[in-house]
Amino acid sequence: MLKEHGVQINYLYINQSNTDYLMKYFELKIPPVVVFLICVGLIWVVNQWTFIAGLNFKTDSGIVIIMLVIGALIGVLGIVEFRRESTTVNPHKPNNTSSLVTSGIYTFSRNPMYLALLIVLGAAAFKWGSLFGFLILPLFVYYMNQFQIKPEEAVLEQIFGEEFLEYKEEVRRWA
Repeated sequence: MLKEHGVQINYLYINQSNTDYLMKYFELKIPPVVVFLICVGLIWVVNQWTFIAGLNFKTDSGIVIIMLVIGALIGVLGIVEFRRESTTVNPHKPNNTSSLVTSGIYTFSRNPMYLALLIVLGAAAFKWGSLFGFLILPLFVYYMNQFQIKPEEAVLEQIFGEEFLEYKEEVRRWA
């Protein structure tokens, strides 16, 4: 806090411990579906506000439908494998995981449900036809990696140890 000319000024000092605290604070806080819906909204807003010639385009609805079907199929296959193994699909409770799912779609991707959401986001970007809308996709991936997947993986490593580390070596995060 500093007083200049009779005005009290509060300075936020950002250091590594503050940023570490903020990073930890957001871990496993916002449900992936909410993050997805926020991103869909951002893609829509970007499309509504992008009027630069050459940055907007029209897409054949067939591409959008194919992407939606692929995304839905991948997501459903991920949920089916979790149900088959009788383990939780709740992304906020990775501690409740009862088994490490490595079969089915999980032989190709460690996070098919999140991959499905990303594909559907891509479909939304194509549907609304703004190149700027595609900039939201890497933001989604970054957020999911940092605040959802890495914390989940830390828990899975604690629960399953070497078995998870081997799986992690063999199968890509996003595929």
